[in-house]
Amino acid sequence: MSIHEVFMPALSSTMTEGKIVSWVKSPGDKVEKGETVVVVESDKADMDVETFYEGFLAHIIVEAGETAPVGSAIAFIAETEAEIEQAKSLANSGGVAATTTSSPELIPATTASAATPVLASQNGSNHKEGRLVASPRARKLAKELKVDLTTLQGTGPHGRIVAEDVEALSNQGKQPATAPVAPAAPVPTSAPVAPPAPKTPAPAPVVAAVPGQIVPLTTFQNAVVRNMVATISVPVFRVGYTITTDGLDKLYKQIKSKGVTMTALLAKAVAVTLQKHPLLNASYSDQGIVYHSDINISVAVAMDDGGLITPVLQNADAVDIYSLSRTWKSLVERARAKQLQPQEYNSGTFTLSNLGMFGVDKFDAILPPGQGSILAIGASRPQVVATPDGLFGVRQQMQVNITSDHRIIYGAHAAAFLQDLAKLIETNPQSLTL
Repeated sequence: MSIHEVFMPALSSTMTEGKIVSWVKSPGDKVEKGETVVVVESDKADMDVETFYEGFLAHIIVEAGETAPVGSAIAFIAETEAEIEQAKSLANSGGVAATTTSSPELIPATTASAATPVLASQNGSNHKEGRLVASPRARKLAKELKVDLTTLQGTGPHGRIVAEDVEALSNQGKQPATAPVAPAAPVPTSAPVAPPAPKTPAPAPVVAAVPGQIVPLTTFQNAVVRNMVATISVPVFRVGYTITTDGLDKLYKQIKSKGVTMTALLAKAVAVTLQKHPLLNASYSDQGIVYHSDINISVAVAMDDGGLITPVLQNADAVDIYSLSRTWKSLVERARAKQLQPQEYNSGTFTLSNLGMFGVDKFDAILPPGQGSILAIGASRPQVVATPDGLFGVRQQMQVNITSDHRIIYGAHAAAFLQDLAKLIETNPQSLTL
């Protein structure tokens, strides 16, 4: 008998349970390798999940809308139609299939992080040489771009063709139709390239609050709860600083029309300053201080249907401001559509939280797990200040407040970082465009 349990996959390092958004396949449907069978909501995003087994979806254990712990069985796959009834009997009796996998046989539809190659090697035993295997996104993209999949060499697990392979072939020999809006500095090879946003179901609408009603937390909100509780044991301290933003505001007005965002400017300024202060970009571990090789700036974004996510601007110190702004726009759009890949939200080394757009003067931010510092940014407002010549003048100023892990960072370290950040923003903001 060849009946396999389908397990709830771990789609991120922090995921402990997943919610079934929808089953793409129904009981009795034929299942091919590399074919999406279910859409799962993790603590950060909705992801198409595929299987490397061929057969038939025999029985669904966890229905759409329900949740299950990572590693628990959510369905059965039978290799033959004759075994479908046997799988149902096993499910009804609470038994386990005689021939089951010892590890999850589902993988995210878009290759993510380093987990996929492991899963691929564990679940590729039924792979048939010579068979064209392509992800659903790759097939759809190939149809749209009129690309012949048989001409491609896949870079995914077992030579599977992924969307990036289709894009690469389609872009060969093509030139931009128009000149770029701004000169772009060379981007390091480690800079992230945002994948095309897959079309997935729209986020569920926010449940209207009714007085006296208890509304269950969403998967995103539960993830925030776990992360915030995890920070309670970390000894933190906070340091505030006032930064004059006249020069930064002037620069922003000059390059805003070229697609530059204030978020990207602030992230760039922080990243460049972190080059001089690697300890502020570090994090604590039981073995000691972890000095990260990259400067990846996480920026907090509120989700429309509840929860919080922190898309990451990777290598923000090295990427030019125009590319950084385009990347940020893509990250926000895909974050709110719950389409980010794990490395796009869990690779941050320093976090920004900006409530200035709400008119907030100052606030304290909670330190994210696994990072050493987070910077809270308030609104830039006109203030009457004393000028160096002894007179009074009006300057645009914003208040920032850094929260740091006191196990590795001390007050003088945080103060020196804020001092250099203010110096960059106040005296040399034009350098952010170089």
